[in-house]
This record gives sequence, C-alpha cells and structure tokens, in this order.
Amino acid sequence: MNRDWLPIRTTPWTLGLILLTLVLLVQISALPQRLDFWLYDQAITSAPPRISDDVVLVTIDERSLGHLGRWPWPRNLHAELVSKLHQAGAKTIVFDILFSEPSPDDALLAKAMRRHGNVFLPVYLSPPTSRYLLQEQLPVDPLASAAAGLGHAHVELDSDGVARGLYLYNGMGQKLWPSLSLAVTGAEPDRVSTADAPAYVNVRSGYRAVPLAGGAGSIPAYSYSEVLNQPPSPELFRDKTVFVGATAAGFGDILPTPFSGLSRPMSGVEFHANVFSAHQLGLLIRTAPPWAAALLTALAILTLAAVLPRMRPARTLLACGAAALLLLGLFLFGLFRLGWWLPVANALLVPLLALPVSSGLRLAMTNRFLNRQLDDLARSPQVSLPAPAGRHPTQLLEHFRALLRPEGWLLMEENELLAANGLVPDDIPAGLEPGYWHHDSNRSWIRLLRGGTRYHLGLLLPNDLGREAIQRYLRRLRLEDPAQTSHSSRPRENISARIERVRLATERLNHMQEFIRRSFEHMPDGIIVTDELGVIRFANGHIEEWFQEPMPSLGGLPLVKLLEGHDPRETPPWHETVSDTLTLQQSRTVDLKIRHKDFLIHFAPFALPDGDQQGIIANISDISELREQQRQHREAIDFISHDVRSPLVSQLALIEQLKRDPSHIDQEQLDQLGRLARRSYHLAEEFVQLARAEQLTETRFYECEFLSIVENARDSVSEQGVEKQIQIQLHGSEDLWLKGNAELLERAVINLLTNAIQYSPEASTVSIQVFRAGHQACLTIADEGSGIDPDELPHLFDRYRRQKRTELAGIHGTGLGLSFVKTVVEKHRGEISVASSPGHGSAFTLKLPIANPLQ
Repeated sequence: MNRDWLPIRTTPWTLGLILLTLVLLVQISALPQRLDFWLYDQAITSAPPRISDDVVLVTIDERSLGHLGRWPWPRNLHAELVSKLHQAGAKTIVFDILFSEPSPDDALLAKAMRRHGNVFLPVYLSPPTSRYLLQEQLPVDPLASAAAGLGHAHVELDSDGVARGLYLYNGMGQKLWPSLSLAVTGAEPDRVSTADAPAYVNVRSGYRAVPLAGGAGSIPAYSYSEVLNQPPSPELFRDKTVFVGATAAGFGDILPTPFSGLSRPMSGVEFHANVFSAHQLGLLIRTAPPWAAALLTALAILTLAAVLPRMRPARTLLACGAAALLLLGLFLFGLFRLGWWLPVANALLVPLLALPVSSGLRLAMTNRFLNRQLDDLARSPQVSLPAPAGRHPTQLLEHFRALLRPEGWLLMEENELLAANGLVPDDIPAGLEPGYWHHDSNRSWIRLLRGGTRYHLGLLLPNDLGREAIQRYLRRLRLEDPAQTSHSSRPRENISARIERVRLATERLNHMQEFIRRSFEHMPDGIIVTDELGVIRFANGHIEEWFQEPMPSLGGLPLVKLLEGHDPRETPPWHETVSDTLTLQQSRTVDLKIRHKDFLIHFAPFALPDGDQQGIIANISDISELREQQRQHREAIDFISHDVRSPLVSQLALIEQLKRDPSHIDQEQLDQLGRLARRSYHLAEEFVQLARAEQLTETRFYECEFLSIVENARDSVSEQGVEKQIQIQLHGSEDLWLKGNAELLERAVINLLTNAIQYSPEASTVSIQVFRAGHQACLTIADEGSGIDPDELPHLFDRYRRQKRTELAGIHGTGLGLSFVKTVVEKHRGEISVASSPGHGSAFTLKLPIANPLQ
C-alpha cells in the first residue's frame, strides 16, 4: 500500500499556515490566558518593589476585637482614633470601613474628621441583598460631607480568582468614583466617559495591574486597640498616610494574590495600601491593547515560518529557543522598564509549536523518502541460506545420507517407521531432548518436533577417525522446530515500523557487504583491484602476507611497481601485461615468483555498473604446493623406478632360479626371498603412511593424551630393543592432552624410536623424555649412536634422502620415515628439531600445542 499520497513539503507557507491554525485552535481553551497570568505572577513575585515610606496600616485584628468588643463598634471609638492620629501628625487617614448606616455618634466622628481635614471614606458597589441589583453604597451624609474625598474600594479579580489589579475609576451609570488610592491624590469623580450609560450599569475604566510589595504583612501595621489606648505616637504616624481596615480572620474582605493564592490571602485594606504605594512610586502597570499581542503573534509566525525551513534540523531547536527567550525578554522589559503588561502567551506558543511542527514535516518528508528507498532495498539481492530447522525430517535424512554417507539410518514418525537400514526402533535411546543430538559410540540420535508431530532420526556413522568430527558437526546444527522459538512482535506504530524496516534493510546491506568482504578475505587466492590507471584500490590479506607489504602502503601503489619490485622480468615486462589488459580489455595469465614461492596471476578487466569507470581484478593463486607435488611426483617415479623395482627384480630372479631347480631349495634362499619381500612391504607401508599424513586435516582431530601415545610407541618397539640389548628409558608422568590424531602421532614416535634403535650400538640406551614447556607438550628422544654429519642436517627431513654414513654402514632405508614425522608434526601445528654431532648420538625434539593451555 502506498502511503505517500500526501505531498508534504517543509515550506514557509505550509509551516506558517499550520502554526496559524494551531494558534487559533488554542484560543478555544484558557491556556493562553493562564500562561499570561503565570508569567506575570512569576515576574512580579521574583522582583517585588519596595513599599513607600509614608504608608502604614491600623488594623482591626483579633486582638482589637478582643479588647474593644464585637463589631460594630461605637463611632466615638473611630472619632477617638482620628483624634489620636491627628495628634500624632498623620498626613492622611483612609478608612476601608463602610459607614452606610446612621449612628448616634456620627456627629462626633464627623467633627473629628473635619478637625483633621484629610480623611477619606470608601464607596462600595454591591447589592443590599440578593434580591436587589448592584448599587452604590455611600457613607451616611454627615460623614460623607465631612470626608475630604470618597473612593471606590472595589478590587477586580481575574478569571482565575486572583487579585492582580483594579480599575482606577468604577461606578454606576453617570458617575465613576476614583479608587481610594487615587482619591487620596485629589482625583475627582469622572462624569465625562459615562454620559450615555444607564444608571444600573457597572462602568469601569483605567485598569492597572498592581505590583505588590509582597504577601500579607509586608506593610508596617499597628493594632487598632494599641493605637487607641496608648498616647499619640508621632514617630510612627507623622506625615504618613494611614489606612484603617479589618484584617481579622472572617472579618472584612480577603483577596488571593500572586504571592499567596488561597493559602494566605491579603486583606482589602492592605491591598489598597499597596495600590497607593505603587501609585506614589509610579509603578502601576498598564495593560497593552489586544492588537499588540496579536501583532506580536503574527510577527513570530512569519519569522519562524520564513527561517526554520531553511535551517538544518540541528539548529531548529536553537532557533525556537532563541525566539522564546527573545519574547520573554520583551515581556520582562515592558513590564519592569516601560510599565506595560504585554500578553505574550500566544506569541510564546508559536516557537513551542514550531519545533514539533517543523520536525514533524521533516519527519514526514523523511518517511516518504525512506518508503521509496525501502521499496528499492526490498528488491535488491540478499544473501541468506535456508535454515535446516525448517526442513522436514525426511528431507533431513536424505541430505544426511548424501553428505555423510552413514552405514545405517532410521526415521520414525510417532510410532510409524518411515525408513530404516541397519537400525531398529528398539535402538532408540530413552529420554531424548527435542532438538539435541545424543551420541552413543557411532550411533547418533535426535528427536524433532514438526507441527506437533514427534520424529526420531538416527544415523549409524562409520566407526573411523572421522566419526568424532562428524558428531561435532551434528552438534553445531540447529534442527529444532522454528515454530517452537519465540519471535518478537512487529511494531504497529508507524514510525517504529519504518525504523524497523530501515534496520532490517541496513542489516541486509551490512550482511551483504560483510559477506563480500569476508569472501575476499577468506578466498584461497590473493585479490587486487585497480582503477583505470592500474593503481591499487583494494587488496585482501593474502596480498599483504605474500608481498610482505603493509596494507596502508598497498593502497595507491601502482600494480606495475608492486610486481616489478618483487619479480623483475624483461620478457614480457609487467607494464606491457597490465597496459594490454586495460587498453585491449583482454585477460592475461602470467607466472609469478615471490620469495621463492610460485604463483599464477590472472589479470581480468572489469567495468563498474552505472558508470564508465574501469579497472583490473588481479587474481593471484599460490601454486607452490602444486609445483612441489609435481617435483615429489617426479622424485616418487624415480624412487619407484629404482628402490622399489630393485627388490622386486631380485625376488623375481630368485623365484626363477628356484623354479629351474625346485629340488635344491635351501634355507638361505628362502631367507633372502623373505628379506626382499619385507623390504618391498616396508616401502609400500611407508608410502601409504606418508600419503595418510599428507591428507590429514583438523576434522580428524580429537582429544588424546600424549604420554599414553608415547608409551604405546615404546611398547611397539620394545622387541627391537631387546634384540640389540638396548635399554629404552621413559621419563615423564604428567598427562598432556592434545587435539590431534593419536594413530599418526604414535606412528611418528615409532619411526623416531626405530631410527634411534637402528642407529644405536648394542647394549646402549635410548632416552625418552615427555614434559611440558609453557603451552606445548614436548618429546625428546636421544640415542647414543654415530650421530649425523653437519652438512646432512639441513636435508635430514627431505624425502628420499639417506645419510651417506648409514648407507656405507649397510643400513638401508627409504628416506621417507623422517619426512613422515615432519609432515605429521606440521599437520598438528607443531615443531621438530634435531641436535646431533658425529660420534655423540642424536636427539630429536617434538613440540606440539596443548589442547587447552589455560588448564
């Protein structure tokens, strides 16, 4: 299914339209307003202003209610407070107490107010009861006429219930009262802006946000009863504006503020004192018009929409973060420097939304690209081999029979016999674990589950040296039913599915590249790839090893210089062969000799697909072994034509002589005939043993104990030692485990012991030492014979080579025994050395790697 039907592009138009749509959708919620409130609260509470020095509070607190009695108090107490404050030199007295009901002591209070001359009273806007409309509640006439001014005490609560400011003018219909703090400055009621408003409508103007100096208790306050009962205190109230109001719990108005919320609300009188202080200091904050926030949001959308599509993904986060910091800086600058509250929530949401939106658009484009690439990758070739675990047991048996050539087999489905040869159902061992081979001598069994059906498969392997190697191979095979293995569930989420597809495709490409790389590295031949100018661009490990050139120096080296430096020749010159391959586009095959080794190099031209680039692939094959085999073949023919044919001719001559005169057959003739036959047999046996040693591979290796091998070899030659009265002494008691072929190792030790006995004088000693040296098992065989001449030591292990000293002494051999020993030791990755001097005997030392050197 094609999911790329929507042509998504990261352009300024697409990004801008998406951001504008999202910002408009966000307006449905209260998120922008709440964000603006939160930013304002954090800014105001983090840097609160100071309180004006001429503002104090006289509070009606719990202590005053306890001393003066329950509210309402007689107004003569208020008159006495005014007198006390007048005597203390208070400049202005502001009551946040409603005197709307007449009282007998109104005249006394009015007299005290006139005497002071600067007392202000509040106007409340509230319905008398729940059945009435909102209306103004003024002080009684005697008090209103005696007051220096009236001001409204209404504080505006924002939509979240927090008091952050108030309207400087508020009233009903035709008359707007200034706030208490504004009335103290001498402001008069406003009658101009509300000329057309009905009398029952609450009209407000001049909203200002108030930067509070702190939470409740930030302004100096004195208890009403203390001020009333103590002498006047000019040091506390002189030339100050005194706000009088209730702060007792449950008495008077309480206001949640940015500092406290509902946990510690502020009394109304303290809020008005904060308003007055901020007004005196010129700190009241205006709110910006709505069009300013809209313009700022539009500028943010246009800027980010134009910039982000041209940026790299790594810089998108930085750009959005910078835009958000710039908006916050503009907000703080306007708030603290200009006294303007600019709502930036909508504009601040733009970079917060732009980052995921632009990333999503880029991801969508990437997803479309990946879809196309994944479709191409799905059609690319892949290297995979079908697992044996998915094959039916009958097919497995067929493949095992073709590969391993077992001597017998058995296959059963539940209790039904499907195939059998040499094995019967009663041979199946009990307790087989599904999917795991059970080996019993040369019988191998496995239990398989396919689709809920149980199968038993058995193989009767040849009981030879390769049996253990085959059984190890069978253990490595995983034949359990794939339905029994757990598979991880495929991701259903779209992006995760794409990532999984990319991962699988990448793994497939990596496997293909790794397969090609390993194929080049593990090829038996050396590979060199050149460009159009014959310069080496790739070489595998064989080239580095054979030419003894480090891999970094091979890259960029002309192929002609490499060949001329190791095998200079004049006919045909290397540059001619390489240039003909490139110019004529024809393959060439040439002999090559490197460090006394023979090679065959094949030059083949190639051209890269989807391009005009050409080059050469040079395949270098090591034919040294082939040439050595040819040489050995010639030597074998020469040897057979002389050494093997000679005893046979002598035997035939004796036989013809006996046939001519069968009545005169004496014992000496028969003994001679037996010696010739034994010599022919020994020659054939040594040929066979040498051939087996040359064909030995590690697949025929198994764990064997070296000391036991040496003991068996000693027992095999003990009779020869007894005939010459030679004492064979074995020194060594440590078990040394090897990974090798015990039969051929024992034969090699027998050859060394036979030579030691053969070349030792009678009544002498042959010493055998078995010991461990580091990670190697060592064997030293020393005799007391005539020794070996120094000029013959370098060729001692060459086949068909016999010592002149022994030939002259009448000791005849084939020259294959020591060659066989060296071949066996080299097949086991070991070493053999000899120390000898004429007249002082010889000592042969074998060193073989131990199977597990850590034990």
